[in-house]
Amino acid sequence: MARMKKRNLRRKDGVWDPLVDSRQARARAAGVPQTPQSMSPSYRLAYTDDDFLSREELRPVRLQLELLKPEMILSERGINSTIVMFGGARIPEPGGDAWAARNETQRKNLTAASIYYEEARKFSQLCSQHSAESGYTEYVVVTGGGPGVMEAGNRGAAEIGAPSIGLNIVLPHEQAPNRFVTPELSFNFHYFAIRKMHFLLRAKAVVVFPGGFGTLDELFETITLMQTGRLALVPLILFGEKFWRKIIDFEALAEFGTIAPNDVDLIRFVETADEAWEIIAKFYQTMDPKQVPMASGVR
Repeated sequence: MARMKKRNLRRKDGVWDPLVDSRQARARAAGVPQTPQSMSPSYRLAYTDDDFLSREELRPVRLQLELLKPEMILSERGINSTIVMFGGARIPEPGGDAWAARNETQRKNLTAASIYYEEARKFSQLCSQHSAESGYTEYVVVTGGGPGVMEAGNRGAAEIGAPSIGLNIVLPHEQAPNRFVTPELSFNFHYFAIRKMHFLLRAKAVVVFPGGFGTLDELFETITLMQTGRLALVPLILFGEKFWRKIIDFEALAEFGTIAPNDVDLIRFVETADEAWEIIAKFYQTMDPKQVPMASGVR
């Protein structure tokens, strides 16, 4: 009779599971003698074969994996709700170099925009202070994980010892995790669509600072979901009214008739971190969090 080994048949969640798990199978497969047969790509276990998983036909599986991995980790961490912070990657910290500037006009504007870096940092600290009251299960800050406003959001949390989430995405530039993201909550995505879902899946509020195409994309995705009744009407707060009024004429859309007049009311404008937190705090003081309103979706 073969030598018998004992092992714990209880999974971490307490479920009895007598089957050999995939990690053990992977280790056993790696230990077989190297022969032309065992070294062939066809012999690799499917779930350990990067080339196979990267095939075009496996896209539905990759989409599912990108949805599942962060969801499982956040659930295991006990994170129930988040505060989403969107904003420009190119905005420097006060006194920092406007590295993204391509001319003097851009340098002047980006340097002046460093006030938003500081307000993002302060706002994240406020959120994280209240998150501490729940053991960091509620109001956890989540950013895109990169530089600029995203860095400021993660930095504010880190400076007071709070965790924060970074949802990075593979891009040619501007996307490597900033050093303030909690390492265990630092994620990376290939699919924009799945990343956007994770931004909003636990969102108790969405706060948007000045930014470029990516920030605009995130803003309009959020407001469209609210307008069509696909996302609860949680606070949607824009920092820097002058900036936003200059680049988007919300009233003109309403006047033209392509949005309803009251769709403009989905947005609140602020200038400071204290103003933004006050809006969020008052909203949840007066609103039953289990019964946050939804738009009708009638357009």
